[in-house]
Amino acid sequence: MKNFYILTMLFLAILSGSSQITPVAYRGAFEPAPAAMWTNSWTNFDPQTTSYPLPTAANVVNVTANITANTTWTSSNVYYLKGQIYIKNNATLTIQAGTIILADNTAIGAGLFVTKGAKLIAIGTATSPIVFTSDKPAGSRNKGDWGGIILLGKGSYNINGGINNIEGIATSTDTEFGGGLTPDDTDNSGTLKYVRIEFAGYVFAANQEINGLTLGAVGSGTTIDYVQVSFANDDSFEWFGGTVNCAHLVAYRGLDDDFDTDNGFSGKVQFCLGIRDPQISDAPAISTSNSFESDNNATSTSVAPYTDCVFSNVTIIGPHFRQTLPFGGTLATGFGRGAHIRRNSKQKIFNSIFMDYKNGLNVDGVTTETNALNDEMKFKNNIMIANTTGKVAYVNATGNNPAFNVATWYAANKNTTVATNANILTLPYNLTDAQIYTGLDYRPATNSIALTGADFTDPSLLANESFATNDNAIMNVYPNPYTNSFKMNFVSLSSDVVVINVYDLTGRTVETKTVNYSDVNNIELGNNFQAGVYVVVAKQGAINKTIRVVKN
Repeated sequence: MKNFYILTMLFLAILSGSSQITPVAYRGAFEPAPAAMWTNSWTNFDPQTTSYPLPTAANVVNVTANITANTTWTSSNVYYLKGQIYIKNNATLTIQAGTIILADNTAIGAGLFVTKGAKLIAIGTATSPIVFTSDKPAGSRNKGDWGGIILLGKGSYNINGGINNIEGIATSTDTEFGGGLTPDDTDNSGTLKYVRIEFAGYVFAANQEINGLTLGAVGSGTTIDYVQVSFANDDSFEWFGGTVNCAHLVAYRGLDDDFDTDNGFSGKVQFCLGIRDPQISDAPAISTSNSFESDNNATSTSVAPYTDCVFSNVTIIGPHFRQTLPFGGTLATGFGRGAHIRRNSKQKIFNSIFMDYKNGLNVDGVTTETNALNDEMKFKNNIMIANTTGKVAYVNATGNNPAFNVATWYAANKNTTVATNANILTLPYNLTDAQIYTGLDYRPATNSIALTGADFTDPSLLANESFATNDNAIMNVYPNPYTNSFKMNFVSLSSDVVVINVYDLTGRTVETKTVNYSDVNNIELGNNFQAGVYVVVAKQGAINKTIRVVKN
């Protein structure tokens, strides 16, 4: 029993650690009742009227200078961002749980910029989140009151020689992101956990904006978990390249896109909630407001690294429910699609729920259609609800790949189409009036189709990667996924024998072999396995290597 427990913990760490994707039985962001929603306690769905502590002579710390040495902000103070503040010179800013940071709405684009090599450690708790918000009084706050949080890393970026400057800000070394020709995709820009970002996003000029949370080439050593962005004046979350993995994200009543991915972003993101306000969208002449928007780059160039990020277990509450509820007000004219995948993107979306976007999934352009046809852009096991006929999944009227039939492709990928939003989620539209959202419950309703249909066997969800990195050994398996059998690549500085154990996900040993180091790369494994996911563990003296393999 002890060995089984250790193996189970190992598998959980493997499945939820490096890849950031945890297999679950349900579709959408939330486990069914009686499990609590992960949004409980730390989120705020009415930040406009929340009374935050105001700066006083006794507790205010006016932040007017860049942070160039390691610094800690404590919860006993209120911090007041008086302009564009840069954490630089490889310094670390640590913010205690429960700290309130106000931003001066009169300062142009006031915000917190974490430059390459610096770190922001903002770790709140479910009961004491860290809050970045507007300095305006309750009832007067609005999107765009300040700039937002900008993390600038050393990871991959697929144009401009791998380096760019954050848009809308005067170019300098402090605004630069990307690792150039030698990116560090494991770069660490810090940790954001149990953090709220409210009324951020600054427009300097048309198509020159900073978002609620902007991530420029941020590496996988960074932690982004339990972050809510509310009333952003552009995108709630936008990734420009990078490899950072994220989880438990909330995009609430933003202006433009909820989740925007560009320029080779290749991280994995799971458990996200996007909620649209029917009366808040971008101006159609500037941009259409989507839940997902994804480009490989602005010119659709075929250049690596591609935007091939993975999203799973997302719940999207679109704007068009307004048309079915007895509330006044006019639907904003700038809404676009539940997901707009374009410009050669290879984005992948699994096990998610899209409600109340009249236009569902738009596979836009020949390059993106070809990626879908080649199973490089993926949209699988999702639920599309209350779309206009012909707009569940569609392509543009012109410029198509004649070999790509979007309806056939959509159906073959086990997506579910539902005409009505009834009986899918427990209480997704509990409105006390036309503006205030209260008592919301996004868990699957009793007997909901969201309770079943999730699938985590796609290779994109089970990345072929080795998890131990504290030695000089390298391990891989091929082919992966496989049909009949697979072999290993195993290289180390040791000549000791190698013990190989293969486990299923219950912890049961299904194959074991001991081989000389000289023979390990010729070993054949996995014959007669049932279809499923297995864990291969190779032990050579003090070296331990672990990797997943999938049997089709």
